[in-house]
Amino acid sequence: MSRDYFGFSFIRSNARNSTSNVVLNNAADISVIVVYFLVVLAVGVWAMVRTNRSTVGGFFLAGRSMVWWPIGASLFASNIGSGHFVGIAGTAAAAGIAIGGFEWNALIVVVILGWLFVPIYIKAGVVTMPEYLKKRFGGQRIRIYLSVLSLFLYVFTKISADMFSGAIFINQALGLNIYLAVVLLLLITALYTVTGGLAAVIYTDTLQTIIMLVGSFILMGFAFHEVGGYEQFQERYMNAVPSVTANISESCYQPRPDSFHIFRNAITGDLPWPGLVFGLTIQAAWYWCTDQVIVQRCLSAKNLSHVKGGCILCGYLKLLPMFLMVFPGMISRILYPDVVACVDPDECQAYCGASVGCTNIAYPKLVVDLMPNGLRGLMLSVMLASLMSSLTSIFNSASTLFTMDIYTKVRRSASEKELMIAGRVFILVLIGVSIAWIPVVQSAQSGQLFDYIQSITSYFAPPVAAVFMLAIFCKRVNEPGAFYGMIIGLCIGLSRMITEFVYGTGSCVSPSDCPTIICGVHYLYFSIILFVISCLIIVGISLVTKPIDDKHLYRLCWSLRNREEERVDLEQDDWVDNTNSMDIEEPEEELGFCKKAVMCFCGLEQKKAPKLTPEEEEELQKKLTDTSEVPLWRNVVNANAIILLCVAVFLHGFFG
Repeated sequence: MSRDYFGFSFIRSNARNSTSNVVLNNAADISVIVVYFLVVLAVGVWAMVRTNRSTVGGFFLAGRSMVWWPIGASLFASNIGSGHFVGIAGTAAAAGIAIGGFEWNALIVVVILGWLFVPIYIKAGVVTMPEYLKKRFGGQRIRIYLSVLSLFLYVFTKISADMFSGAIFINQALGLNIYLAVVLLLLITALYTVTGGLAAVIYTDTLQTIIMLVGSFILMGFAFHEVGGYEQFQERYMNAVPSVTANISESCYQPRPDSFHIFRNAITGDLPWPGLVFGLTIQAAWYWCTDQVIVQRCLSAKNLSHVKGGCILCGYLKLLPMFLMVFPGMISRILYPDVVACVDPDECQAYCGASVGCTNIAYPKLVVDLMPNGLRGLMLSVMLASLMSSLTSIFNSASTLFTMDIYTKVRRSASEKELMIAGRVFILVLIGVSIAWIPVVQSAQSGQLFDYIQSITSYFAPPVAAVFMLAIFCKRVNEPGAFYGMIIGLCIGLSRMITEFVYGTGSCVSPSDCPTIICGVHYLYFSIILFVISCLIIVGISLVTKPIDDKHLYRLCWSLRNREEERVDLEQDDWVDNTNSMDIEEPEEELGFCKKAVMCFCGLEQKKAPKLTPEEEEELQKKLTDTSEVPLWRNVVNANAIILLCVAVFLHGFFG
């Protein structure tokens, strides 16, 4: 393996224009970072003490007690990781503002999430997305398949990419050994994820969001001041070319003529407009409407109005990345064209240790070179906040998937305490696997991290998006259609991904030898093709096999969402809490001080919950699956949804 893969500690050892001497050697930076960590841990501990962590509902769904503003902030913070600061800014430096369209597409999809998908999930009374598919279709294979696929996607596209981007920033800013820095970050992150559950994650996400916005607004101000305002920014970006170009084609280092347009040529565009409108919407529907990380936050809400309010707040916050990440990334190319826009492989290797390009260091270099003492510490805190907020969200949701959809197959009689321990231990396993995958991320997609994330998503997400969409809106779809649609779609997606990894994605200077018939199709177009094929397979197989009776589908699909009759489940739940029976047979154990402290720290206190009568359990279940809204707040969130959609249309038209 080359040093591009495993030589994180050597990435900048021979770099020119090195800023490795920028270390935390001043009181201002150190104070800001120390205060940041103290405040985050204080909020995490407060959430741990305040909430019930010793039950499945308490740990994984925050007791369904959250209001709209922490939900909206957590949705945004879960989505915006350090991969966004590094990846979006890097792709913007390379190709202009079109990458901002990825963020603005979410303005429309979050409305679909709050108004169409979540009401069905709440009425179904589910904790995980695979659990919904099990209720909808019956059988085990779809549930297990989706759980395993989701965990793989978390490792390949989210955890490893976020950790890698955080590593790039820390390496640029501090010159620390990357693996040591990542391990320390993960230990702190895992600490309050393992101990606090979803409530701690949501409350700390809210704090991280505030820190992210404040810090990145300050950096944006410095960047625009340095470049001389928006008009100068537009003019100077088009002339930002490296001084060393050798005999390389101009198209590899000249800014694109359409750099300031979101919608680009359908054939020659690097992000063609049909792909951006349709292909990206398919991926966004998978991410925002069916992914455990996002939906789990919505399921923790007090009621449906708070779900919708959280989605609206998240939508408004998603307006900002264009201004806070895309524009600063482009400004970084203006200020440091030889480094950020380098095109000669030897030059790039010398500057950042990656021969395919150095655009990934656009945002970190801006922070290191522009920010004064104190504010540099604040921006490091911002990057840590974005990294930790997304990782905590993924860790909590991944442990939920593993515990509720996989572990309960192995241990069908596991007590609730055992499930809590299994979920926490799995987080530690996930961290190890993710660290091992980081090296592959570095060399993929011409060194543009965000393109790597989106391309991997486009190979796996469309079949899952097709299954969920048809499951909710087409009651005729059944289990054989859904299962074989996902499996065949997976095989098609794997054929593209494996071929790309075998041949390499290449770069403008040294294109890949991958066959055009496979790799020549843009990944956003591939997403559309895969989605259509999956839908045809799912519907086709469903039509020639036995339909599911309506009595099994009450409140599981859109046309039957308001039926009041009792639903007959296709299959009973695998896991039944046997804690009560165990408590009756065994006297309560008297714990020593140390064991009692550990149990308290992990939220596993031996408190017996009051035993509910069957009538009380039925009333509680009715409350948890209630989607009724107060008319006033329903009208408020509906009006805001219309405003948000109008803003989305205006921005796409203005920057199109």
